[in-house]
Amino acid sequence: EVQLVESGGGLVQAGGSLRLSCAASRFTFDDYTIGWFRQAPGKEREGVSCINSSDGSTYYAASVKGRFTIASDNAKNTVYLQMNGLKPEDTAVYYCAAALDPHYCSSYGSIPPPRLYDYWGQGTQVSVSS
Repeated sequence: EVQLVESGGGLVQAGGSLRLSCAASRFTFDDYTIGWFRQAPGKEREGVSCINSSDGSTYYAASVKGRFTIASDNAKNTVYLQMNGLKPEDTAVYYCAAALDPHYCSSYGSIPPPRLYDYWGQGTQVSVSS
């Protein structure tokens, strides 16, 4: 069974940094688009970033652009989300998800919505204090 496992969440002060990891088992990232999402209490799940395995194209939500960076290490079957300049409004549970299409970000032109992903991790909590 395909598994995605997120790690790296925690509590950090505003302005700090965290690096989230999304490790995959039983499939290779070469065939997938990987997305990062977040969900704060009482809010809908929103796309944060995505990366095409086909060409490495990346997309970011406007709220995180310039602060977050997504990167893939296919040899380790792991995708990272480097988060710098964290703000209290970044507080949420962060999820990674995989879609069986290596071109999704590019073909969609932005972060594809949650319903288009095939597999999800269990989430990791990120809390940013002011």
